[in-house]
Amino acid sequence: MTGTEAQALLVGEDLQRVYRMGESEVRALRGVTFSIALGESVAIMGPSGSGKSTLLHLLGLLDRPSAGRYLFAGVDTARLDDDHSAALRNRAIGFVFQNFNLVSGETALDNVAAPLVYAGVKRKERTERAREALDRVGLSDRMHHDPSQLSGGQRQRVAIARALVTRPPLLLADEPTGNLDSTSSAEIFSLLAQLHSEGLTLVTITHDPRIAARAERVLRVEDGRIVSDENSAAYAQAGALA
Repeated sequence: MTGTEAQALLVGEDLQRVYRMGESEVRALRGVTFSIALGESVAIMGPSGSGKSTLLHLLGLLDRPSAGRYLFAGVDTARLDDDHSAALRNRAIGFVFQNFNLVSGETALDNVAAPLVYAGVKRKERTERAREALDRVGLSDRMHHDPSQLSGGQRQRVAIARALVTRPPLLLADEPTGNLDSTSSAEIFSLLAQLHSEGLTLVTITHDPRIAARAERVLRVEDGRIVSDENSAAYAQAGALA
């Protein structure tokens, strides 16, 4: 599958992001253009400070571009006010972060159900959908545990269940195995691969070339620009020859 305009979920056209720091400017993105298809798996790689996290924030409607155009499912996001942008983000995008971002003192079930509270879903349905999401990631037997009682890999599974509970078409993962050991990392990416095989669109920021090679495409970002856009087979071959 390739990111074509006809079936695109995400389209960026000459995206730029400039941050002002006092009297100076930091150009985090310098004209980024891309298309990501519904159901595609894409890895974003690049050195620290390259702009990849800024790009992820734009994709997730956590930030807005300084210039250029970003379309989500055909909607020009520049036309959305903050409330509509937040509603679209909550309904259509699941986030998974390196540090899990779980609330201590609340059960895994409550953590997973939290996005549904903001969506106005009634308690009974929230509980049912949170149980379903935890079962989907293999943690139905840990739903009443506090995050402190779970391993790192289990906490990330809870975070993935929380990202899935709104049934979004898109999952954005920012270094999702950055705080995990090699065994837990392998388990998390097997889970993400399974979710992608079920139709979820997956965009992952990673430093690990082994993880990037499991995506369908690899976008490499340097100095605020996309410097390469390859299928994973070509990327893996290039890495082997390097």
